[in-house]
Amino acid sequence: QVQLVESGGGLVQAGGSLRLSCAASGSIFTINVMGWYRQAPGKLRELVATITNDGRLNYADSVKGRFTISRDNAKNTVYLQMNTLKPEDTAVYYCNANLQLTGMRTIFPYWGQGTQVTVSS
Repeated sequence: QVQLVESGGGLVQAGGSLRLSCAASGSIFTINVMGWYRQAPGKLRELVATITNDGRLNYADSVKGRFTISRDNAKNTVYLQMNTLKPEDTAVYYCNANLQLTGMRTIFPYWGQGTQVTVSS
């Protein structure tokens, strides 16, 4: 079994900052890509940022220059530093990890339970 446990969401005023964390645990052999996605009410889930195990980054245009993704491979943990938050950043943020279980050959995507981020104007 694999668990992705997120933390760090909450309520913040526009212009403020939050830092999300997501720790993966279980019988994990390797994690190649970790990332954050978000889903606002009435909208589809969208990519926010991803990071590969060798440090390659990808960001949605809407968060470039404001959000920073990072990871600690030794801890199987990914972070999302969110600065200059806007009301349109309000959403449930989901952690994602594409990982290979010990003894398995296939890489599967796993998701966290989601953490609410609310930005007030």
